[in-house]
Amino acid sequence: MDDPGPAPPPAGLGPFLDALQGRQERPLPPADGQEIRVGLDLGTSSIVLVVLAGDGSPLALAREAASVVRDGLVVDFNGARLVCGRLRRGLETALDLSLDRAAIAVPPGTSERDQATHRYVCEAAGLEVCGVFDEPVAANLLLGIRDGALADLGGGTTGAAAFRDGRMVASFDEPTGGHHLSLVIAGHERMPLEKAEAFKTDPANAKAVAAMVAPVLAKMGRILSSGLAGLDVGVLHLAGGSAAAPGAGPVIAQETGLRVLVAPRPDLVTPAGIAMGCRPFRPGPLAG
Repeated sequence: MDDPGPAPPPAGLGPFLDALQGRQERPLPPADGQEIRVGLDLGTSSIVLVVLAGDGSPLALAREAASVVRDGLVVDFNGARLVCGRLRRGLETALDLSLDRAAIAVPPGTSERDQATHRYVCEAAGLEVCGVFDEPVAANLLLGIRDGALADLGGGTTGAAAFRDGRMVASFDEPTGGHHLSLVIAGHERMPLEKAEAFKTDPANAKAVAAMVAPVLAKMGRILSSGLAGLDVGVLHLAGGSAAAPGAGPVIAQETGLRVLVAPRPDLVTPAGIAMGCRPFRPGPLAG
């Protein structure tokens, strides 16, 4: 794309992501004539739609829990279309404008056929696809890593990319993610998967969760260690919802032998980065 996106937030990543989270409840319509950027993230546990101003400042965020993607692949096309359509219409109403395009992202190594399915979901929901990124590359549009590696620990997969002088030199993806953490918790606590998802994210359960999911996090670490072997990355940055799991940073640091930095609000890094990659455009008025 001609426009690689605005520079990473000058005020700092944490405040930027806090502001974006706040826009879920308090969307901010763009000023008259202001350009916007839109990103759609089809995740394993949820779908997220982000709207940024052309300069990268947060305007709106919408998300809905969904089980329409598994291991980075769309397994319920109609369900994905319906969720994406609801999110688009909700933000159109909140912002009083028409959203007709968005950038998307897929796990590294996704086949052209499966990339096309992600694209078709977006288009069926009324959004023209204006860019397709590997998930770690999209996340790096926000983080701006020059030298090092970035792992996207998603709901279904563990993917990573290595960067040198700001350019990606390697990427990979394997099917282990937050869904597998929830399965372990559900089995250990003998509870339905839906309750395990809530149990996993409750701060009151952090110590118990850390003990239960440590073996899965260790597996993620081994995936990353193997994929990054020989690349001399030095620092490994963690993004994606599973990076927020208790103990993720220390366990993965132990398995990889790398210095590990967990991004603030890691679940929002990739959706925001996808939006950063959308070429800015001036939205039209809300039809009807």
